[in-house]
Amino acid sequence: MSTDFQCTDSADGLVLAGVLDRDAVPVMLKALARKRPAAGARLVLDLSGIVDMDSAAVAGLVTAWRHAQASGAEVTVHAPSPVAQRALQMFRVPDEIIPPPKPPGLFEGVGGQVIEGLRAGRDFLRLTVDGSLAVLAALWGWRRTRWAHLVEQCIYIGSQALPIVGLVSLLVGLTLAFQSAYQLQQFGAAIYVADLIGVSVVREMGPLITAILVAGRSGSSIAAEIGTMQVSEEIDALKVMGLDPLRFLAVPRLLAIVLMVPLLTALADLLGILGGFVVGIFYLDIAWSAFATQLLKALNAFDLMSGLFKAAAFAYGIGLIGLHFGFSVRGGAGEVGRTTTASVVASLFYIILADSVFSVLFYVIL
Repeated sequence: MSTDFQCTDSADGLVLAGVLDRDAVPVMLKALARKRPAAGARLVLDLSGIVDMDSAAVAGLVTAWRHAQASGAEVTVHAPSPVAQRALQMFRVPDEIIPPPKPPGLFEGVGGQVIEGLRAGRDFLRLTVDGSLAVLAALWGWRRTRWAHLVEQCIYIGSQALPIVGLVSLLVGLTLAFQSAYQLQQFGAAIYVADLIGVSVVREMGPLITAILVAGRSGSSIAAEIGTMQVSEEIDALKVMGLDPLRFLAVPRLLAIVLMVPLLTALADLLGILGGFVVGIFYLDIAWSAFATQLLKALNAFDLMSGLFKAAAFAYGIGLIGLHFGFSVRGGAGEVGRTTTASVVASLFYIILADSVFSVLFYVIL
């Protein structure tokens, strides 16, 4: 036990003097337990005589504050010496140890969420405008575009996603064909499976499935990658070097996702129709020529163009959402994971909402 530490009582608390280290902490805690204030009272700790203080002493003070807070009392640090003040500031302990604020009530919580949502919406709109201008500037000055990085992003977003997009589209086409055949066979209209598969896949299921898969695979990757760079201060380093993070990081990813998703959608359309074709030939005994003729009669150029337009719109939104959540990361690695999850949820919500809006618009146009 330290021989250079004194702990004496005062009118409203304790006077601590000497060397307050880990050997002196038990003495201090015993004195605090004897001097425990009643609920609503204040215990003042005079640290003006402290000549040395370590982290164990700071932890002891915090422990005493927590015990006092649990009993409804208050602990105040009074007149700390320069050494004590430096130790308290090093561990971010204020002169007066203030208890944490009470959790907000219902109305405060709702208001805070609304304000946070409006702030996030403002930041997203700003990123949308700045990112779109950066993309247009990159297309205008195409000689300065980082084509190697763009090709790298196209390979990751496009070619490496071919297996999963193709397999899921084929299975969805098979499922749609089986479900529709079960109903249409009852009316002797099995041939119309070709119409249903062609129109539903090209207009709706192909762009929707592709966008959902890309959001879960590439959108989350964009958010995680940018978020990790934000946490590790790589984006700040780019700014210090005079490089625009939007032009350097956002433009290649936005261009790549907008180029690749319509191509993946075209593949999804073909494999989805192939799934329906297999069911029609081998399950419904429809001649392949009859199936193909019926399919071509049901489809037109507007169906294909509307599906590809929806795919491009989905892709641009997914890219912007991933970039928004990535650039907004604050904190450590745990925050990167939570932000990545939030970006996927937001992307899926955007896809469904945009798909509903496009469906209504195309119905009015037709």
